Amino acid sequence: MNPEIPALPNQAPQGLSHPDGAEIDQDQNEHELPPTQAAQSSNESAMPAMPAMPAAGEDFDDDDIDIPDEATLEEMMSSPAQPEESVGGVVQGTVVSLRGDGVFVDVGDKSEAFLPYPSGRGSEKPNWNPGDSIEVMMTGRSAEGYIELQSTAAQRPSEFGQLEAAFDAGSILVGKVLEGVKGGLAVDVGGARGFLPASRSGERDQESLEALIGQEIRFRIAQLDVDDRNVVLDRRSVVDDDRRQQRRQVVEDLNVGDVVKGVVRNIRDFGAFVDIGGVDALLHISDISWARVDNVGTVLKLGDELEVKVLRIAEEGRRIAVGRKQLESDPWATVETQFAVGDRVRGAVTRLKDFGAFVELLPGAEGLIHVSEMSWARRIHHPSDVLSVGEEVEAVILELNAGKRRAALGLKQALGDPWERLEGDHPVGSIVPGTVQKTTNFGAFVEIAEGVEGLLHVSDITSDRRLNHPNEVLKTGQSVTVKILEIDRANRRLKLGMKQLEPTELDRYVASVAVGDTVNGRVLKASVDKIDVELDEGVRGVCRLVAPEEPAQSEESEAPPAEDADVSSLSERLQAAWKGGAAGASGQASTGFQTGEVRSFKVTHVDAASGVIELALV
Repeated sequence: MNPEIPALPNQAPQGLSHPDGAEIDQDQNEHELPPTQAAQSSNESAMPAMPAMPAAGEDFDDDDIDIPDEATLEEMMSSPAQPEESVGGVVQGTVVSLRGDGVFVDVGDKSEAFLPYPSGRGSEKPNWNPGDSIEVMMTGRSAEGYIELQSTAAQRPSEFGQLEAAFDAGSILVGKVLEGVKGGLAVDVGGARGFLPASRSGERDQESLEALIGQEIRFRIAQLDVDDRNVVLDRRSVVDDDRRQQRRQVVEDLNVGDVVKGVVRNIRDFGAFVDIGGVDALLHISDISWARVDNVGTVLKLGDELEVKVLRIAEEGRRIAVGRKQLESDPWATVETQFAVGDRVRGAVTRLKDFGAFVELLPGAEGLIHVSEMSWARRIHHPSDVLSVGEEVEAVILELNAGKRRAALGLKQALGDPWERLEGDHPVGSIVPGTVQKTTNFGAFVEIAEGVEGLLHVSDITSDRRLNHPNEVLKTGQSVTVKILEIDRANRRLKLGMKQLEPTELDRYVASVAVGDTVNGRVLKASVDKIDVELDEGVRGVCRLVAPEEPAQSEESEAPPAEDADVSSLSERLQAAWKGGAAGASGQASTGFQTGEVRSFKVTHVDAASGVIELALV
């Protein structure tokens, strides 16, 4: 190294290092541009491609902020972090006052900073005046406690020898981008041609990279080959230093609860990153709006200007969380003043879950219809069986707790409980159609109305034969006609029967006779005003007497009733009497009635519905 060439400032940021003569591996991630290619031939005008230098210090990248969901965000916001070293940071300062050997500069720190005038061969005293804005780099602290600065103007190399000093010290230099080359940019560095790999440029896309052409940029030397005069540059570490310093300055004046303006810089599934004065803050998806946001891109766009509230500052400002909904009134604060338990409400279904459907009561306030509250009639396995997203439904508020931001809704309650009107619509004895819902060993469940199922016991299915299982005659989904036998509304139980609808001996007998017919029957019981008569097996009639008659006094009348008489031949006796048309088969006088005797009667009235048959003496 030429001792006559003055060395450039040798303060290097903590963590910057370079291998001694070893080739440097390229550091790439999903945000970087394509890596440099193999070296071009010597007759090509472009600079030979060189491997990129590893990142100096800790990179600041959105991908480093691992915030997959709201729960993890809270944990990360409370994580401790080590303070960052300010030495080597480049900031914009303002000249406050002048001194013989330099100037005092306001760099936003609590202490004053001193910037000495440049010294060395060829150095000229800058024309700095109070109020001038200058770009400076922090190099440390003096014995008096002042922050020591260096001007970036002094970092512009004029000879190749100065590059060696800057490389050894890891100093920041300034150069002009000449053109784009394969894999990066060519930069003028003290009369030499330096190569800035795209991966070390600090830019994320090709368009931003090409925008640097013709501009003055700041960088460090990542690799230096004196013999071949090859220089590989690193701008990304300088950009990261600037970001950290800028973040530090912004965070110093930032407090939780502050309302600031920002611009949407990046959109992710879990939220958006908002630039609040040069510092990125996370606007989580749950803090965008009181209304549910499923897709951030449908609410926010890149470049949107927002006003947000600072919610959390953690890791000494490395992680800042902001919210937009916090600047709006909470809809749950007014829910209890607008709604009450028992109210009927209408709202759109916003989302479906396995356990139920959410319905919007107000923008940002939702109620849940649990699957068990969707139908009286059947078991709902998934809300999509009856509802769809966007559908407007009517429901009843079952429970309301604004403090816990919860509202329970019922869909089936809005339709009305069918058990409440069952006895009015279908009283006991009614004959109704139904559908078999399922069968069990002891019977079948039959739905006779929406939400009303009754038990058809196996013993009430048929009288023809004994059934071992209802599925011998019934199948699920089969339409049947049943008779309502019992209603227990309090316990929501219903007893049904089918065999009660089968034709009986009474039905067949009633169908075979008409008013005016003469029939024979056995006297079951006689009283002063009527005679109960058995006309056939299970068929009875009533013969009403106009005036009571005195029974004849005789030995026969004093005989004990014939209740214990053998009645096994009743059918034969009746058949014989009907065939012979005898009016007094027992030989008894027509004015006397003896239990068990067979007599002739005339049919005067038949009520098929009730099975009542009225008779008169012949």
